[in-house]
Amino acid sequence: QVQLVESGGGLVQTGGSLRLSCVVLKNFFREHTLAWYRQTPGKPRELIASIRPDSTSDYAVSVQGRFHISQDNAQNRVSLQMTKLTPEDTAVYYCNSDRATWSWGQGTQVTVSP
Repeated sequence: QVQLVESGGGLVQTGGSLRLSCVVLKNFFREHTLAWYRQTPGKPRELIASIRPDSTSDYAVSVQGRFHISQDNAQNRVSLQMTKLTPEDTAVYYCNSDRATWSWGQGTQVTVSP
């Protein structure tokens, strides 16, 4: 059973930054492409960033150039550095594989005030 533990969310003003962290509690980190998703009420979960085992990454257009995904294999951790935040980034953020292989964690709430 894989457990995903997200943290780092909070309240920030427009233009601010946050760093999210996700620990994947199972040691097969290097075999999967990991991803960050976000979800707002009434909308489907959206994949916004992914990172492959070779550390190459992809981003949704909405976050390209503002968000940066990274991974720490030694700590089974994937992080999301978010900059230039806007109210449109307000959502619950989740991590998972790029295929949403595992059960979802609790997520971490990010709220960006105008």
